[in-house]
Amino acid sequence: MTYRWWTQAMVDALLAEDAPYGDLTTESLGLAGHAARLSMAVRGDTTLCGVELARDLFLSAGATADLLAASGARVPKGDTFLLAEGAAGPIFRAWKVAQTLVEYLSGIATLTADIVAAARAVSPEVAVVTTRKTLPGAKAQMIAAIRAGGAFPHRLGLSETLLLFPEHAAFLADPAEGIAQLRRQAPEKKVVVEVKTLEEAEAVLAAGPDVLQCEKMTPDEIRQVVAVTLARAPGTKVAAAGGVNLSNAAAYAAAGAHVLVTSAPYWAKPADVKVVIGPA
Repeated sequence: MTYRWWTQAMVDALLAEDAPYGDLTTESLGLAGHAARLSMAVRGDTTLCGVELARDLFLSAGATADLLAASGARVPKGDTFLLAEGAAGPIFRAWKVAQTLVEYLSGIATLTADIVAAARAVSPEVAVVTTRKTLPGAKAQMIAAIRAGGAFPHRLGLSETLLLFPEHAAFLADPAEGIAQLRRQAPEKKVVVEVKTLEEAEAVLAAGPDVLQCEKMTPDEIRQVVAVTLARAPGTKVAAAGGVNLSNAAAYAAAGAHVLVTSAPYWAKPADVKVVIGPA
């Protein structure tokens, strides 16, 4: 992870959301000014994401913080990845926001990394990409997480990719003409066409789409599409989409899919982060 996907405004908003009027418990106990130390460690093998933002949460709250591992790193069970020190007030204020953020994003990153590893174990050149089904309002966070896990976004949104769905084709007299129109309107873009059966794939191959996105086909069906595509339109790539997950990624890769399109990482189980706080 080498890019900064968050802003100071995001940091401020996250802190304000959790403690808009201060920390009632810490302040009522008179602990806000006590010297404190915090550590974060993983309870299982984890691909990290969000740790830099977590660090900035502590810094903005008024503590100091150091990272022992960066986003994208695979860290073993028990490894500490963040240390923070300062007054207890700032430590307690940033604690739960930072922990929860790292748990959610690292869960996505870990599952992404596992899917990528499973697919590339049988097909080293296969691409693993994720759909635009991110939680609305959390696109930056979730895209950062799949990037940390080694995948790339398939579509960031409707504004930057061409994908002809059957729902579009229902309005067209001839889907092939629709492909031609997309090439005229946006000649610098790849044209992706979604198909649901081998027959649909065969019907559009003559129009020369750049990518056939095969929706909810089995690995055996993908293998058939790959064979037909290689014979009739060898420049067209085949993408498997719909239901691709950790349990079947290797099978789709072995079937010859060039691209695996998945939403599975977005619903990953959060990572388990252990936090220890005590007097400094």
